[in-house]
Amino acid sequence: MIEIIGLKKSFNSKKVLDGVDLAIERGKITVIIGRSGEGKSVLIKHIIGLLRPDSGKILLDSKEITALREREFNELRKHFGMLFQGSALFDSMTVAENVGFPLKEHTGLHDDEVMKVVAEKLHRVGLVGIEGMMPADLSGGMKKRVGLARAIVMDPEIVIFDEPTTGLDPIMADSVAELMLETQRALKTTYIVITHDIQLTYKIADMVAMLHQGKIIAKGTVEDIKKNPNPVLKQFLEGSAEGPIKVY
Repeated sequence: MIEIIGLKKSFNSKKVLDGVDLAIERGKITVIIGRSGEGKSVLIKHIIGLLRPDSGKILLDSKEITALREREFNELRKHFGMLFQGSALFDSMTVAENVGFPLKEHTGLHDDEVMKVVAEKLHRVGLVGIEGMMPADLSGGMKKRVGLARAIVMDPEIVIFDEPTTGLDPIMADSVAELMLETQRALKTTYIVITHDIQLTYKIADMVAMLHQGKIIAKGTVEDIKKNPNPVLKQFLEGSAEGPIKVY
């Protein structure tokens, strides 16, 4: 569905992406792993058009999107949903207003139609009857679920997850992982997940790719990744301070 070819991006003299090549399959969960600061978020920003590459290209359904004008990209972004690292809910809006925000912005639905869709998506993520609550009244796990409801409210073809388990205890993180699997299987949506959570990766990934020093150094199924002898990958998966990745 998405093909990334030779993508390069530098900020001043620092190379962040240095020839990234990656294919993302339709209807699958692709997990991009790597240490903090390795460029995972920069890669995602290129996919949704918030950054433009220095060179290389991104194809969506065989159409190059890196050359699109801003107005064209705005239309394309309607096909994407996004669950941000901190959920990014609007503090001054109720749960219903947060979830319904994309519908209000991009559709001509009446208020009662918006509320119907909002209730349906909240039910999909296991939340019922909380439409009037404020984000400050929600637990961390509930915020993640509301964020996911908002990400899927427009029935996007692709949903991007930025560190979806950050800040959650292990039990809640596993609950979010189960929810991601459940919604992806039900909706047949393409999920792209960036994370350094190895347990999450093992649980949900159809395909795993590791980003290191601006390149994809390993990719494959979970079993492929576990068997891969690359010492950088092995050190990262084991969470060891010993190895070629230096800790400063």
